Amino acid sequence: MGKVFAFHGGIHPPENKKQSTRTPIRKAPLPKLLYLPLQQHIGMAASPLVNVGDRVLKGQMIAEPVGRISASLHAPTSGTIRSIGPHPVPHASGLESDCIVIESDGQDEWLEHKGLEDYTQLEPSALIEHIRRCGIAGMGGAGFPTDVKLHLGDDHIVNTLIINAAECEPYITADDMLMRERAHEILGGIRVISHLLKPSHIMIGIEDNKSHAIHTLESVLKGCDLNIDIRVVPTKYPSGGERQLIQLLTGLEVPSGHIPADIGIVCQNIGTTAAIYRAVHHGEPLISRIVTVTGDAVAQPQNLEALIGTPFADLLDAANVYENKLYRLVMGGPMMGVTIEHDQIPVIKTTNCIIAATIDEMPPAPPEQPCIRCNMCEQVCPVTLLPQQLYWFSKGREFDKAKHHNLFDCIECGACAYVCPSSIPLVQYYRFAKSEIRTEEAEQRKADHARERFEARQARLEREQEEKEARRKARAEEAARAQKARKSAETETTAAEPVQDINALKTAAAVARTKLKKAQKALDAARDSGEGDIPALEAAVQAAQTSSEQAQQALEKAEGAKPAAPAAVDTKQLKTAAAVARTKLKKAQKALDAARESGEGDLATLEAALKAAQESADQAQQAFEQAESGASTDAAAAGPDLKQLKTAAAVARTKLKKARDALKNAEDKGLEGLDKLRATLTTLEQKADEADKAYKDAESAAGASAAPAQAAPIDMKALKQQVSIMRTKLKKAEAALDGLEGDERTQAEQALEELRQRHAEADKAFKAAEQAQIDAAAAQGVDLKQLKIDAAMARAAVTKLERALAKTEEAQERTSIEAELVTARDKAEQLNKTLQQHEPA
Repeated sequence: MGKVFAFHGGIHPPENKKQSTRTPIRKAPLPKLLYLPLQQHIGMAASPLVNVGDRVLKGQMIAEPVGRISASLHAPTSGTIRSIGPHPVPHASGLESDCIVIESDGQDEWLEHKGLEDYTQLEPSALIEHIRRCGIAGMGGAGFPTDVKLHLGDDHIVNTLIINAAECEPYITADDMLMRERAHEILGGIRVISHLLKPSHIMIGIEDNKSHAIHTLESVLKGCDLNIDIRVVPTKYPSGGERQLIQLLTGLEVPSGHIPADIGIVCQNIGTTAAIYRAVHHGEPLISRIVTVTGDAVAQPQNLEALIGTPFADLLDAANVYENKLYRLVMGGPMMGVTIEHDQIPVIKTTNCIIAATIDEMPPAPPEQPCIRCNMCEQVCPVTLLPQQLYWFSKGREFDKAKHHNLFDCIECGACAYVCPSSIPLVQYYRFAKSEIRTEEAEQRKADHARERFEARQARLEREQEEKEARRKARAEEAARAQKARKSAETETTAAEPVQDINALKTAAAVARTKLKKAQKALDAARDSGEGDIPALEAAVQAAQTSSEQAQQALEKAEGAKPAAPAAVDTKQLKTAAAVARTKLKKAQKALDAARESGEGDLATLEAALKAAQESADQAQQAFEQAESGASTDAAAAGPDLKQLKTAAAVARTKLKKARDALKNAEDKGLEGLDKLRATLTTLEQKADEADKAYKDAESAAGASAAPAQAAPIDMKALKQQVSIMRTKLKKAEAALDGLEGDERTQAEQALEELRQRHAEADKAFKAAEQAQIDAAAAQGVDLKQLKIDAAMARAAVTKLERALAKTEEAQERTSIEAELVTARDKAEQLNKTLQQHEPA
């Protein structure tokens, strides 16, 4: 049998086990409703895979694991999902938790399933994943997911596998009956675990009060090829605790803050091994377990194989509970169990016992008395703690001291409270202290995270401020150098008289005109409203007029005195002025038409305004055309500007069309002044004919005089920019068209059509130039498109390496990246040079 060691402390409470071992394991009746909590294990709750109203089959997965430490959930029978929501669950807090409620259809129809043919031929990861998908969790303690324990072999060397069959707590006999009746399943599960962990030694720890189970296991193990020892330990509570059983069987203590795998040991419950066997050999997920139903308030104490989710009430009915005798309902054993309030709480994967106790069996706890410092709690503590000292720290809320006295090593076995002559509920104090410490640590983690984020933000802001200041200083230094160079150049330049700053005088004149406009506006507003100091405003207007005239005179004088060549005419400004004049003309024509239709307003004044606007528009257009033709005199030797002549012809045609529309509109409305409009129309027809003739003549001359010449370099950037400009104008014109009606819409549509034509021409020119570049490169044996792609990829590689270098701090890795970066830069530079040769900017 091997040597058995001992652990400190422990107690010998009444066993009360024989009542429930008189009959074999019986199958519990199929309940009408099953309540399946999503969290029946340590770790994250499972995530539902079904919806209300769905029909499910027995063994179907209805909730999948979330995260590494979690377990799946399966339907214990066939039926319909009735609800997913809060329901009371077996927990010390008494709170509700999310549950999936299944209404049984009574058919108990299985989902198609089968076991693994030869699990020894599978990869360990595939076998562990199969166990994970079957939802196997520890069935004797806190419900730790079994697949996580089976993964320990990847990071730890497992020398010893311990199968926990001690079942030390009073009343509970579920594991005892399992060993008596299904020992072959236990051995099959041990074989699977041994295949995954490959331990050198396997021990089954069992208390000496289970002689029947010991004989059954010994008979099953005869002829077994595994190195398995059955170690019978003395009956003492809590010998079934994981750390206590390890100490009993090996003499080793698990260090505080560590797990058994850290010393080469893995512990599995006897019920878990049977569940692994059924999952691997039969493909059955964990949907049922053996539950001991006992206590003086039931007529037939026994062990029932109950479906997960079965309400306690159904199991109590199966054991013939005496309702009039029932005083307390306890889930688990009397030492570490939890008192529950009502019988609708369901069976979960860790439910091993239900005690229906009478008042004589579990009387109310006596009132708490002051501690007499008897030291009995320390003598029975199996973890060699100082329960009395932990009690004072917990009661006084000195949680730091309690933590430093290894509070979290307490397994909450209740041995200290059991022997306390003062009836102090020590375990409750320890649970309270643990909860408060966990809350404080969670808040501290949040505070630390917030502080780190704040410090990182402050560091980033400081860094950005430093970079900004450095850029500002660099700009200031650059400006100082430029100003110094400018002053040096001005000092070297000699002149008879200092030349005044034309730009400053222009600005002063513009400011003076703006002030004059504002003063005039204020005076007009005061006259219209009859309010305000009109004389003062008139004086202000006069002063502003004087200042404006003086500023204009100073500007003209400076410009006349400036010894420079005649300034070039700004055709762009003249073109803008002509457009503004045309807009004013349209507004004046609109106002006159509105007055004529309504019969209100001063028609004579409006006609005079229209005439003045017409003259201004003609003058502005004439000035623009003269400047435009004058700007092209320098290029006369090279021939006329076909593009400019074509634009002039298009403008003349547009004006002619507008004049025709205006004449037709005036004739339809019977307005006056038709003779003048007809005369204007005749003039515009002549101008349009002249513009068309000039364009056609120039085009013919250009075609006749064309001679073979070397093609000028194509400015791809300018062509692409022209296409972009025309596209932007086209979008603006299309957007402006929506709010127009009548004549304005007609005119806008004509202008839009012209813009579309010009955009198409620009796009065609760009594509032709681009194709010309590609053809020219192809003639030299170069694939220009592939060259562009290679150059872009080379630049991207350089950027990626630069970022990697900025993030890397290790010297050796930086040296490697720097070498790659030099090569990548050389390649990118070479490709860019080649691209520039075949694709000039």
